[in-house]
Amino acid sequence: MYIAEQLRREITLGVLLTGETLPPERELATMFGVARATIQRAVGVLESEGLVKTRRGRGGGTFVIGPPSDTAWRRRLISRVRRNRGLIEEAVAYRLGMEPVAASEAAIARTPEDLARLRQILDRAAETADDALFTSLDTQFHLAVASAAHNRFFAEAVERVRLSLNDAILLLPESPLWQQRSLREHQRIFAALEAGDSQAARQAVLTHVSHTARSLRVLLKAL
Repeated sequence: MYIAEQLRREITLGVLLTGETLPPERELATMFGVARATIQRAVGVLESEGLVKTRRGRGGGTFVIGPPSDTAWRRRLISRVRRNRGLIEEAVAYRLGMEPVAASEAAIARTPEDLARLRQILDRAAETADDALFTSLDTQFHLAVASAAHNRFFAEAVERVRLSLNDAILLLPESPLWQQRSLREHQRIFAALEAGDSQAARQAVLTHVSHTARSLRVLLKAL
């Protein structure tokens, strides 16, 4: 179902965070141009997948549920990563070639609005120690860089790669040191975009995604 798929992508990418509520049914129906019954069916699909939970009454709504942290959930995640090993390896290799080019184009095509959006994401990331929020902002930063290239194919490619890598990224160990390094690298990317330096943007992104690629390949080898 198209509506369920769109909402699932937002949750998987961390654009909709754990604990956040989906917009009301009427608003979603207007947004997607469908009947409320279609929205209700889509929400039912997401509930059956354990991604959202609907509560009635005052203070109710449809809430995003975060992934469980129990051992059984981790085993299922590892199983999916093993099953999709080939896809993940291809996504890692493709990302190394594609994202630096997207950033290079973004350095030329970015607008003041694009830079403001990127700065907002960086500021929020610098202020949080919450792993889930930081991971969400990390995703938003990469999507925003691709969007700043003003080429739909780059934006779609970055989103698709991120979705393909999501399970493996969830298995990577999180730490304050990882957050600090990632933030510094994002700041270098932003500085290159702000300066309109296409070559510097390409190199900054290549350095950044190379670090992640190395970690993901170590993870895949260990599984």
